[in-house]
Amino acid sequence: MNKFLNIVERVGNALPHPASLFGIFALMALAASTLGQWLGWEVIHPATGEVIKTVNLLSKQGLERIIDDMVYNYTSFAPLGIVLVAMLGIGIAEGSGLIGALIRKLVLSSPRKILTFVIVLAGILSNTASDIGYVLLIPLAGVIFMAVGRHPIVGMAAAFAGVSGGFSANLILGTIDPLVAGLSEEAAHILDPAYHVNPTANYYFMVVSTFIIAISGTLVTEKLVAPRLGEYDGEQSAETIDPLSEQEKKGIRWSGVALLIWIAIILVGVVPENGLLRGSDGNLLSSPLIKGVIAVLFLVAGSLGIVYGAVTDKYKNDADVVKGMTASLKSLANYMVLVFFAAQFVAYFKWSNLGVIFAISGAELLMKANLGVIPLMLLFILLAGTINMFLGSASAKWALLAPIFVPMF
Repeated sequence: MNKFLNIVERVGNALPHPASLFGIFALMALAASTLGQWLGWEVIHPATGEVIKTVNLLSKQGLERIIDDMVYNYTSFAPLGIVLVAMLGIGIAEGSGLIGALIRKLVLSSPRKILTFVIVLAGILSNTASDIGYVLLIPLAGVIFMAVGRHPIVGMAAAFAGVSGGFSANLILGTIDPLVAGLSEEAAHILDPAYHVNPTANYYFMVVSTFIIAISGTLVTEKLVAPRLGEYDGEQSAETIDPLSEQEKKGIRWSGVALLIWIAIILVGVVPENGLLRGSDGNLLSSPLIKGVIAVLFLVAGSLGIVYGAVTDKYKNDADVVKGMTASLKSLANYMVLVFFAAQFVAYFKWSNLGVIFAISGAELLMKANLGVIPLMLLFILLAGTINMFLGSASAKWALLAPIFVPMF
C-alpha cells in the first residue's frame, strides 16, 4: 500500500499546475481539431439527422475566432460570475466573524458523546465559507479533544475528515455549488445552447451525503483512528477554549432575526399562487427564487453578516464591509487564473464539434455495451475517484470531465 501511495504522490507532484494543465488541454483541442478534420471525424446527430463534422480551428477562420473571442470566452464563462457573486455575500458573513462564531457555537455546545460526530459534521458544513474549516476548525478540534481528555490528533483527524472528505456536501448552498453548476451548463451548451443548470441541481444528493459522510467519518475515527493512537499521555496544553462572548451571542441572535425576516419575505413571495417570487406560469422551478438562487445567497449571507458585524462592532462602516468582500475575492485569485484557461479549452472543444462528436460516439458505444445505468454510474465514480488521486481541485476536475460526460449522459 505504501508503495502504491508513493507512486500516486510522485505522479501527482509531477503534474503541472491546474491552470497550466488546461492551457495544455486547450492546445491539444486545437491539434485534435486539425487531426479530426484530416481523418474525417464525423457523426450523425440522433435527433436532427444532421451530419456533424470536425471543424479545424488552426485554419485562417479558426485562428481569427480564437483571437477575437478570447476575452469573450473568459468573461462569458458561466462559473466565473456566479462564483464571484456568491463569494461576495459569503465574504461579508465570513469577514464579520459570523461563520466562525457559528462553528464554535456548534462544537462547544455539543455533548461529549456525540462530539466526534459534531466535529465531522461541522467540518462538512464549514465549506460554505471555503477554507475556514482548515484555518479554524482543525486546530480548534485538537484543543477541544485535549480539554476533554482525549488525544488531540483524533480530534484534528475527525475535523480534517469532515473538511476534506465532505468538501462540497452541505445542508446549504456553498461556493462549490454554483461553480460546478456553471461548468455543467457550459458543457450542456455543447448540445443545447439554451440549457440551464441551476446551482441547486445537486442539492438533494449533497444533503444526504452530508449525513452519510458525517456518520462514516465518525465510525472511522472512533473504530480505526482512535484505537491506533491510544490514550493521550502527553503534556496538557495551556490553551483554553474561549466561549462565545455576550456580544457574539447577541450578534448571532440578531442575525437569526434577520434570517427569519428573509424566510418570511420568501414565504410571502412563493406561497400565494400569484406570488412575486413565482415563475410567470406559477411554477416554483421557473421562479426568480430558484433561477436567481445565487442572488438570494448573496443578499441573505451579506445581510446576516452585516447585522452580525454591526452588533459585534466588527463592521463600523461601509468600508469595513467592503474589506470583507475584498478579502473573499483575494482567495479566488488562483481560481480566476484557472478559469481563463478552462474557458478557452471548453470553447475550443465546442467550436471544433469535438464535444458533440465524442458525446454521440461515446453514447453509441455505451448503448452497444448495454451496461445499464447503475454500472455506468459506478464506472464514472471509479474514473472520478482515480482522477481525485492526481488532481485535487474540484473546479479543475469537473472542467476536464464535464465537456465530455455531460453531453454524453
